[in-house]
Amino acid sequence: MPRRATRRFLSRKIKHRILKGVIYIRSSFRNTIITVTDTQGQTVFWSSAGACGFKGTKRRSPFAAQIAAENVVDALVNQGLLKEAKVMLTGAGPGKETALRTISQSGIEINDIYDVTPVSHNGCRSPKRRRV
Repeated sequence: MPRRATRRFLSRKIKHRILKGVIYIRSSFRNTIITVTDTQGQTVFWSSAGACGFKGTKRRSPFAAQIAAENVVDALVNQGLLKEAKVMLTGAGPGKETALRTISQSGIEINDIYDVTPVSHNGCRSPKRRRV
């Protein structure tokens, strides 16, 4: 059973206060990483499913993404750091919507939601067909 929220992340001191910020949710097929930055792009706080104690295939689950999002929200809301945020979603992993839902229910006002997942337009040439 994974740990709920690690003490090491909740006891971290955050150096400067921000009221507006950007929350980046990067959800791959192996992990979900949530990063909170100020409007200039300086990282304020981050968490991931792997840092919350999930290992192996459990790290890619929506539950692990929810715990990582709760870890970020607890650290920011309890210290009164973040009031409004813009959310940037990247990737096609299973934890993307769950992490977004957790952040929206936390009391942080979400102004904009952008999905900035890169989509290839045609891309590289596919390899030649194999002849046997």
